[in-house]
Amino acid sequence: MNKIIEKKMLDFSNEETSLSETLFHNANGYIGVRGTLEEGVPGDYDTMRGMYINGFYDIIPMKQAENLCNFVEEKETMLNVADTQTIEVYADGERFSHFSGKTLSGKRILNMEDGITERTVIWESETGKKLNIDIKRMTSFHELSLFTIEYAVTAENFSGELEFKSYHKPKVRNYCNPKDPRLAAESHDHLKTIISCIENSISFAVTETEKSRLKCATAVAHEVNKSNARICTTEGEDNIITCDIIVPVKKGETVVVTKYSVFTDSLREKDPLTAGRNKLKRILDNGLNYYYGKQKEYLSRFFERAMMEIDGDEALNKAVNFNMYELLQSSAKDSHGNIAAKGLSGEGYEGHYFWDTEMFMLPFFVLTDPDLARMLLRYRYETLDKARENALLLGHKKGALYPWRTITGVECSGYFPSGTAQYHINGDIAYAIINYYLVTGDLEFINEWGEEILLETARLWLDAGNYVKGRFVLNDVTGPDEYTCMVNNNYYTNMVARHNLLWAARFYHMIKETASGKKLIKKIGIKEAEIKEMEEACKNMYLPYDEETGIIPQDDSFFSKPVWDLKKTPRENFPLLLHYHPLHLYRYQVCKQADTVMAFFLFDDAANKDTMLKSFRYYETITTHDSSLSKCAFSIVAAKLSLKDEAFSYFGNSAKLDLNNMHKNTKDGIHTANMGGCYMAVVYGFAGLKIGESGISINPFLPGKWTGYRFNICYHENNLHIDVKKDSVSVTLLSGSGTGITVCGKEFTLKEKETIEVNTNA
Repeated sequence: MNKIIEKKMLDFSNEETSLSETLFHNANGYIGVRGTLEEGVPGDYDTMRGMYINGFYDIIPMKQAENLCNFVEEKETMLNVADTQTIEVYADGERFSHFSGKTLSGKRILNMEDGITERTVIWESETGKKLNIDIKRMTSFHELSLFTIEYAVTAENFSGELEFKSYHKPKVRNYCNPKDPRLAAESHDHLKTIISCIENSISFAVTETEKSRLKCATAVAHEVNKSNARICTTEGEDNIITCDIIVPVKKGETVVVTKYSVFTDSLREKDPLTAGRNKLKRILDNGLNYYYGKQKEYLSRFFERAMMEIDGDEALNKAVNFNMYELLQSSAKDSHGNIAAKGLSGEGYEGHYFWDTEMFMLPFFVLTDPDLARMLLRYRYETLDKARENALLLGHKKGALYPWRTITGVECSGYFPSGTAQYHINGDIAYAIINYYLVTGDLEFINEWGEEILLETARLWLDAGNYVKGRFVLNDVTGPDEYTCMVNNNYYTNMVARHNLLWAARFYHMIKETASGKKLIKKIGIKEAEIKEMEEACKNMYLPYDEETGIIPQDDSFFSKPVWDLKKTPRENFPLLLHYHPLHLYRYQVCKQADTVMAFFLFDDAANKDTMLKSFRYYETITTHDSSLSKCAFSIVAAKLSLKDEAFSYFGNSAKLDLNNMHKNTKDGIHTANMGGCYMAVVYGFAGLKIGESGISINPFLPGKWTGYRFNICYHENNLHIDVKKDSVSVTLLSGSGTGITVCGKEFTLKEKETIEVNTNA
């Protein structure tokens, strides 16, 4: 099916321009480039002109009004590392701009099959000169360091001179917005230029961060399709390097300037400048068409593995494919980075990694690209020592506590009630490791890395909890719902903690006699007595339940609070966190997002169906969905409860969240977790996928007006194609040695290339 997103480009308001900067950004998991206009915008526009490297950061102070013991005093922030996207075009001295002359037509295109964005414009200058402009951008999946701009200009109705001024600006600043807590409040000079030079019209620069002392090297080269072009590269103030290209043109003639930008950094390279120079030489030898071809090949393989198609709703089909593509763009391709809350599309949440990765994004990769999922989990292992340090800072004698928000593994949350107190992140990471194992059977990962994480996070629960009347309780924690903080026995937290403890002990017994198991036991000094403690805490974990209503309360005190009247709350007061003091919110029954409902998605055996249904209906009435993570979780649970219309309604709202700018903040960056949640809503919700110790099963239904849907997944090195139609579902084993699967309650064994079909009405 067509995987192209198009948007007419005739509205150049600040709002629309900023939104397009996000929707048409380019990224490959290593570098990200905002979709800003090459020629720029008026000086009074609120624009985020950014180019980012995953995991590249500096350290800034975090002011505390009262600096109590071990409060976080500084944080890491993702940096805007350079500006190599600025290009100005002049027709006989008249500068092309959407804010002068006339834009006769314009369009922006995201081509997900070719992996490029494109901007096409027909523009007329004030003196009547008409230009036909076509600009293609690419961040290469084949060569992760490479960003390209192919800038083609046709002189439609005149002969004269075209001039391109292409800039390489190594010293840039980050965006800030002091009115929004999800963005940086101040903009600092994080970078200083330590090297800048020009060699045969190719420009090189190296910058160094102020505090983290990381280095970023950028290399920029140009090619022109005209032999009569005059090219002059010069360095000016603030080390800004300008490549000036002047080309005489005749009427109807087209000039194409190709700009190659290469990014390298000292996290990954000992000498980023030399690495960048060598990469650029190889890139220029290969040429742009080579990388266009490789880009298309890479994405063909991606969409084959992650294929998902919806019949009967083309808009939703495009939205789903857009979301999967954005997940790919956002995901790190090495263990130096992870997936930020906004991917590499903007500076919302300062490039920090949250629980979002493990609970909303990793499931997509586990089912479509297990190798990439494995690498993303390795990032958590690489930062395990810092999680141990974090636990000590919070007074724990043993174990590891992963930070609420981070880049390198250090806690970057300054407001601990809704940040550091979200201990559930330990359980989330553990859940992701366990889920990865159940889907892949990769015991080697558990042996080498996974069990160490599980044991250290399980140790943390033992130290954080205690027994009251024979029940193991966890006090003063915050669950996913950030409108209810510092509570006792948050249901979600206790559930993921129980799961963590259960599997830490279970894996211990599986691997303790192996060579790697013995090595791990010696390394961390784990004792059989600790394992027994974990098993006891798991067995005796306290889970809140209200006998009178038959509803699961979010925590011990939740039902003792008054209910917030959402119907009488003015629409302009949403999201509530921007309009009400946190303490005011904490004293009410009002939820920012799915919390207890999220637990129902993760654990099918959390409660009986009647309890889940009553609880679901209750939380529906008090949840604002101010978080983008919320509606997809409600959709999945609604599907599990056979509330098909509600499931589809929640899904439709979440699937198009960014394309329709439904939260009015997509300009700050995409909502990557919601995109992963959208995928899960189809696979785990509508298709009813379950993967457990006993195997894999599906129990699908057809939502809304869809006439069918299909998708591919990986399970234990088997590639499965699942096709849901009005009255039937078929499963085909595309490749692999074979697997058992339960479809609509019936058990089958699939062999390669075999297809089974089941009547869903039976």
